[in-house]
Amino acid sequence: MKTLPLGNTGVEVSALCLGAMYFGSKNDKATSFRLLDQYVDAGGSFLDSANIYAHWVPGGHAGDSERLLGEWMRERGNRDGLFLASKVGFAYPGIEIGLSAQQIEEECNKSLQHLGVETIDLYYAHVDDYETPLEETMEAFYRLIQAGKVRFIGASNYLAWRMEQAKWTAETHGWEPFCCIQQRYSYLRPNHNARFGMQQVGNPDLLDFCKRRGVTLLAYSAMLGGCFTRYDRPVPEQYVGPDSDQRLAALREVAAETGATVSQIVLAWMLHSDPVVLPLIAASSPEVMADSLGALEVSLSDEQMQRLNAAGV
Repeated sequence: MKTLPLGNTGVEVSALCLGAMYFGSKNDKATSFRLLDQYVDAGGSFLDSANIYAHWVPGGHAGDSERLLGEWMRERGNRDGLFLASKVGFAYPGIEIGLSAQQIEEECNKSLQHLGVETIDLYYAHVDDYETPLEETMEAFYRLIQAGKVRFIGASNYLAWRMEQAKWTAETHGWEPFCCIQQRYSYLRPNHNARFGMQQVGNPDLLDFCKRRGVTLLAYSAMLGGCFTRYDRPVPEQYVGPDSDQRLAALREVAAETGATVSQIVLAWMLHSDPVVLPLIAASSPEVMADSLGALEVSLSDEQMQRLNAAGV
C-alpha cells in the first residue's frame, strides 16, 4: 500500500487508515479479524481506535475496540508491523469529558493495557477542552512521549486557531506539537445549518493551517454513512445544500470516466488534493473493504481534479 508522510515526524503511514470503531462490538470477533487480515494483506498497517469505542452500541463498552485489536495482534504476532492510533478526551460511563493531565495519563495507561502494548504510535486529543489550560494538556502528552508510552500526538475536533495556539504552546516550552488532526471531512460540503455536536468539520481555514504548518489532515466520516455507495441511503441532511447535486453529478461523471466507483473517487480525490488528505476507511464486509482499497488504484488527471474542485462553486 502507498505510504504518505505523517506531518513533520519523518514517519510515513498507510495512505488509507483503517478505522476500528466497531470492531469488537457491532462487528463480532470473526468479522473484525477477517477485515483486519484483509487490510493487512493489502499492505495496510495504520489502525485507528479510541478509548470510548464503542460504548454506545447496545451491549458495547468503552475499550471494546482496543481489546479486540489487542487480541488480534496477539494471535497474529504482528504488532511490530503496525502503526497504532488511539484517543482520549470524550466522556464515557464513569469518565467525564476533558484533557486534564491526570485524565490523559490514566486513560493512556488503560489503552495500553487494552491493546496489550508498551507504546501507542499516535495518541490523539479526541476533542478540545477549553476548561483545561493548553499548557497542562500539552505537557501531559509530552510526558507520555518522554516515558515511551506514546510516539507522536495528534488532535481531533479542534478549530484551526486552537491548533495554532497548541502549536505555539508546545514549541514555546520545548514540547512536541500535534503532528496531525483528524476531522470530519468529505467531498460534499455541509450546509450552513449543519450541526455535529462536539465534532468539528474540516474547512478552508483548517486546510490552510495544515498546508502552511506541515500538519497532516486525516478525514473521518468521509463516506457519509454509505450514501456514495448505497442508493437506499440518502445524503445526510447536514450535507444537503445548494451545491450537493452538482458535486454528486461531478463524482458520477468522473467515476464513469475512470471505471471506478463513486466512493473510490471520493477517496482518490482526497489523496490527490493539496494538501493531501488521508482518509479513514471503515468496513463491515469484505466487499466494502475491497471497494475502499481499490481507491488506491485510481488515478485522477489534473483536469478531473479541477472539475471536482470547481463543482458547485
